[in-house]
Amino acid sequence: MLSGTRVWAGVAVAVALLAASCSSSDTPQNIDEATSLVDDATQESIAPPEPGAAVETTDQPEPEVDGEPVALARFESESSDVLFDPGVVHTFAIDLDADKLEELDADPTAEEYVEGSLTFDGETIGPIGVRYKGSVGAFLFCTDGPNAFDPSGAKTCTKLSMKLKMNWEDGGDTFYGVKKVQLHSQNLDTTKMHERLGYWLFREMGVPVPRSTHARVEINGEFVGLFALTEQIDGRFTRENFDDGSGNLYKEVWPFNPDGTARNADEFIDGLQTNEDDDPTAELIVQFAEELADAEPGTEIEVINRWMDVDLLVRTMVVDRAIRNDDGALHWYCFDGCDPHNFYWYENPTNGKLTLLPWDLDNAFDNLGSSGVTGSVTQIADRFGDITDDCAIFVFGRLNLPQKSAACDPLIGPISQLTDEFDAARAEFVAGPFSKESVDERIAQWSTQIEDLVAEAEATHADGQPVAAWREAMAAMISDIDAARETDGR
Repeated sequence: MLSGTRVWAGVAVAVALLAASCSSSDTPQNIDEATSLVDDATQESIAPPEPGAAVETTDQPEPEVDGEPVALARFESESSDVLFDPGVVHTFAIDLDADKLEELDADPTAEEYVEGSLTFDGETIGPIGVRYKGSVGAFLFCTDGPNAFDPSGAKTCTKLSMKLKMNWEDGGDTFYGVKKVQLHSQNLDTTKMHERLGYWLFREMGVPVPRSTHARVEINGEFVGLFALTEQIDGRFTRENFDDGSGNLYKEVWPFNPDGTARNADEFIDGLQTNEDDDPTAELIVQFAEELADAEPGTEIEVINRWMDVDLLVRTMVVDRAIRNDDGALHWYCFDGCDPHNFYWYENPTNGKLTLLPWDLDNAFDNLGSSGVTGSVTQIADRFGDITDDCAIFVFGRLNLPQKSAACDPLIGPISQLTDEFDAARAEFVAGPFSKESVDERIAQWSTQIEDLVAEAEATHADGQPVAAWREAMAAMISDIDAARETDGR
């Protein structure tokens, strides 16, 4: 349904234009000044804000394994907090038979698992499943097929996003609480910070989103690169983030059609990520969609409030707009129909409440410096709540790509008009997690953690990003965030 969307969403960084303009007296006045902030940050270690969360990188000793790899049950009692510890950059050392690696590399877009093993903190675990993952953006310019925007053929980039299926034999065992490990290549993110910073900002505002940190990856003893270790949204995630996490989780099914009518139940069932084998029903989310679609003018917020936490949704929108997550739920791409993507819905069966969960932030922050510039593929034309061409499809940007105003949607439209609530949450956000002190501290700390790995990639691989280019990209992001902080956030 979203194939056209994914094609163009993947082009974002290739055509995005960064324009760093600043108005605050404590904001870097140019890229050179912003670069000096990154220089300072990466030349000395900044104490982490969390007590005891020392910055370190796990080194992989030679595994001492007699015979077969240890069973996954060895890690059953370990908390996922260990895996996503913000003070540690773990190394994931993946081992594959030569023919299995060749199978993966020959057709990465097939996204088929092969059997392998993993060495982690000196323990070798196996068997596990290993595959490459992602939509078009993950494979862009990384396969040798004839069309970069319809990826096919063999792998050409050193690193691609990967998924590790820890419970290879579909058992109940977990690895530090998770059954799958997601390692995102960040090939289109020149800062290597988008996911980690974006998800952190959402979580600091109380929005349930994945944890994300950095990781070092090896395959068959060879360094592959720096990855984002990002938590998977699944049944385990809902159980850890909601009082009742046993409900339905839907991936990329918006409750409303482009014409404002409610989606049918079959579409939600097709998007189920939990309870698929339990004769599922989508009754709750369908009822919500139908009730809101049929709401009398002026009663929409009352309806939304019965089905959602309106304050939480406003907070979600505040962060989404602050980081310009223009490849998410507010961007209605119009290629084959009009749909947003990169989101989940969770349906709490106890209180009947629905929660929107942002996902896939690799293109976040890229449009902060693009205000008034129409070169970015993912850039949303409208300010939050604005409507272009009376809700008709219109073209926008240098490539004349079609989109539709999000505020035409029965949910986004009413929420975007809660200006007082938005402004209050925005003020809290800017004074708290999005403040200069807070953001600069995180960027400094995380830059210190990963700079050596960026340098290792540059020294090891022809397509490794130069450290100088990474530092320049970091400086541009700092400058863009400083400028964005002075706006109204819409």
